[in-house]
Amino acid sequence: MSNVLAWTLLLAAGLVEVVMAFALKSSAGWTRPGPSLLAVLAALGSIYLLASALRGLPLGMAYAVWTGIGAVGVTLAGAVFFAEQLTLARLLCMGLIFVGIAGLKTLGGE
Repeated sequence: MSNVLAWTLLLAAGLVEVVMAFALKSSAGWTRPGPSLLAVLAALGSIYLLASALRGLPLGMAYAVWTGIGAVGVTLAGAVFFAEQLTLARLLCMGLIFVGIAGLKTLGGE
């Protein structure tokens, strides 16, 4: 598997993880069938994409990037769609996560 394809699959896995979290919030505790089903399908899709990316990337690095994309993406989605506050502390922490992801990509040699 090419390096570009593996990173593309990993990015897609992280973005689908954000969809899963958004659907979980929208499911109102599993009481709404549509968002509940979307959450389950997105979770399965995200794991599938992560597993596919792992064919070409080291496990520790890929998992850290996947969770980082999810954490930053879910925080931004919460601010945009659910009016959750983006405090300076949250923004700084998201920046640190982003720097960590970029560092893993550039310094990880992959």
